Amino acid sequence: MDIFWTSIASLIVGLIIGGALGFYFTRRQFEKQLKENPPVNEKMIRAMFMQMGRKPSEAQIRQIMKSMGQ
Repeated sequence: MDIFWTSIASLIVGLIIGGALGFYFTRRQFEKQLKENPPVNEKMIRAMFMQMGRKPSEAQIRQIMKSMGQ
């Protein structure tokens, strides 16, 4: 019966350590991706319009930001 409780305790400890390590490395990877590929902002939308040869109005900028969910 003693080996049963030891194995259960080892399983629980392993799950806790695995979860903590998984959370840490996933968070680190997510932050790295955000740094390399920042989300689109109003300045980027203005630059995109200018490259197409158009001058965007504030209403167009707000509409695009709203459609992207930001």
